[in-house]
Amino acid sequence: MAATGTAIGRSITRGEGPDKVSGKAVYAADISLPGMLWGKILRSPYPYARIKNIDTSAAEALPGIHAVVTGQDMPGAKIGRRMVDMPVLAQDVVRFVGEKVAAVAAIDNETADEALLLINVEYEELDPVYDAEEAMKTDAPDLHPDMASYVGLPEPPSGIRNAFAHITWEKGDVNQGFKESDLIFEHTFNAQLMHQGYIEPHACVVSADPSPEGQVNIWANNKDPYMLRDQLSGAWGVPAESIVLHPSTIGGDFGGKGSFMDVPLCYYLSKKSGRPVKMVMDYIQELMAGNPRHPAVMTIKTGVMKDGTIKARQARAVFDSGAYAAFKPTVYLRGADHLCGVYNMPHAKIDSYTVYTNNVPRGHMRSPAKPQVVFAVESHMDMIAKELGMDAYQFRLKNVMREGDASPIGRHWQQIKALETLEAAAEAANMDKRLPTNTGRGIAMTDLVQGTGQFAAKIGLTNEGNPELHMAFWDTGTGSHTVLRQMVAEELTLDTSAIQIVLENTGNMPYSSGSGGSRVTYTAGQAVVGAARELRGKLVEAASPLLDAPEEHVTMENGRLVAAGRSMTIAEVIARTGGEELTGQTSVTSETPELTSFCTQIAEVHVDTDTGEVTVNKIISAHDIGAILNPLNHQGQVEGGMIQGLGYALMEELHLEDGHISTLSLGDYKIPTSADVPPMETVLVQGDAGPAPYESKGIGESSNIPVAGAIANAVFDAVGVRITDLPVTAEKVLAGLRELGK
Repeated sequence: MAATGTAIGRSITRGEGPDKVSGKAVYAADISLPGMLWGKILRSPYPYARIKNIDTSAAEALPGIHAVVTGQDMPGAKIGRRMVDMPVLAQDVVRFVGEKVAAVAAIDNETADEALLLINVEYEELDPVYDAEEAMKTDAPDLHPDMASYVGLPEPPSGIRNAFAHITWEKGDVNQGFKESDLIFEHTFNAQLMHQGYIEPHACVVSADPSPEGQVNIWANNKDPYMLRDQLSGAWGVPAESIVLHPSTIGGDFGGKGSFMDVPLCYYLSKKSGRPVKMVMDYIQELMAGNPRHPAVMTIKTGVMKDGTIKARQARAVFDSGAYAAFKPTVYLRGADHLCGVYNMPHAKIDSYTVYTNNVPRGHMRSPAKPQVVFAVESHMDMIAKELGMDAYQFRLKNVMREGDASPIGRHWQQIKALETLEAAAEAANMDKRLPTNTGRGIAMTDLVQGTGQFAAKIGLTNEGNPELHMAFWDTGTGSHTVLRQMVAEELTLDTSAIQIVLENTGNMPYSSGSGGSRVTYTAGQAVVGAARELRGKLVEAASPLLDAPEEHVTMENGRLVAAGRSMTIAEVIARTGGEELTGQTSVTSETPELTSFCTQIAEVHVDTDTGEVTVNKIISAHDIGAILNPLNHQGQVEGGMIQGLGYALMEELHLEDGHISTLSLGDYKIPTSADVPPMETVLVQGDAGPAPYESKGIGESSNIPVAGAIANAVFDAVGVRITDLPVTAEKVLAGLRELGK
């Protein structure tokens, strides 16, 4: 159904904005309950060691301490989003610097900190392994000898030392493709360890009724509360219906707020103390022991004809998972299937490995694995074009997917607009225009498959006739609440300001998947629109006898029920009927649509040859779109993604030294500031109908993915320095210039 213009398609400012800027928004760290204690964690100083003994007696004797727990208090207790391999507290060994060894609950933070100093742990250091490829060798230490017993382990196991996940995508016969090729090129690329950079650290409050069948109440900045509930149920042996998660505002996510983090441990402290317990990570803990984006080593081998036609590609990616796989909801990093890019390839094979090391465990970050692999793919494309003596744009034009083509791994999509976005970006960039010395352009492309999930929505009415949208879907800062309010307003022909959101706890609504994977507009939108249409149908049914008109003649206009020249407000319908049955409720399980969306970015950079400093002059981002539900929010998503990609490309990196994170503050870990943001131009390529309500498409991730590849290619175009390991720092560029004698 197309939009009518009542609410959809308008730039509505975020309804949640005033509370956030005024300080009224309630975050998990703001929750305070009567009798609440503060929890603190003792973490391992070693990357790999055996725990020989833990003495907690002095801590337990400290006044103000209500609970002390170690792994001995919860033998065998493990947790994970899909693969259950992480102990709630270390049992016999620690596997990374920052692993949880013991925890305390105290009357205040200061007492908790003092107690941690009194816990004595005796360790026996073991030989760690920090490199994922080294960890795969047969002589590497077996970091998880019990791996085969882990719940959620992919089947069959990889059979490679410390590799818990191996997935392969194939099309055609890659060996035959290489035989048919005139030339073969092979390059290796590295992507760095990166934190999500949200400002609000992880926090939680847990109040566990001490009785065996008692309810557990939780406030946590987790965007996927039902999945968390189910994870906790398995870890604690508590029925899921006894666990209730309550809503709170989430101060940024970018993939990092889907994990359980300290909630399982907080439960044990609350259970033992008999009081609510709050735990709030500081940024040292966030950077040391959070769930950052995976670093990766990617090798791509491509066979081409002399005229530039791609015949075959074989690609291999190795992702360093760190010490555990528990933070990954799918175990695999499915974004690795983009190692062939958006190009025609008769023959292709991709192998992706996810591997244990003695580093901080990795989790998801915006578009899991895609920014890494697209950087590699698009750099590789430019390197091939250079060797062939072809223009990088023309090389892409020759090979990019067109309507009717199968994807490199054999998927058949509808509405393939890759060529259109490429041409639109090139036109906007004025590719024929000559650039100044040491200034260059770079191109990168990607596609984005629509995410899927489950969602439930309920819409009721106040006595004044104002709709209330009920859902257990926490706000993560993306503006999705505003868009969902617009959908209700559209269906009921009201102003968006009339729609209120009521955030329910998990005990009051059916299962919902939460945000992530560009699925909210698609999946949550279907549920919200379905509930609104059900409510509208009930209003029409109720108004029909009151207006003395058949239902098919009753319409809604400006929030009124109208028929035969007569009209009634929603409030009047409620008053005349009692309004008891005037609700709409829908649960939706979405399916993967037979289409994807495309994005092409062109970056223009200038390189200072004296310092190696890279200045981004401009980024152009061309997207194929469906209907735009909220132009202001849409543009914010596009530009926010580009800025985050800018950080990934040029500056952001968690530095590891023998398993220790050395960048332990946002002063050391650099993220883009307003001074770093270049002019950004968005070019919208009108596609066909999207799969989401009102013919829209998701936009949350695609603009983030190609930025690093576009910038790396632009640097090469400017000064001839090829950077194959992110980030593209001044030091690396300067070293490359010196190698070239510049």
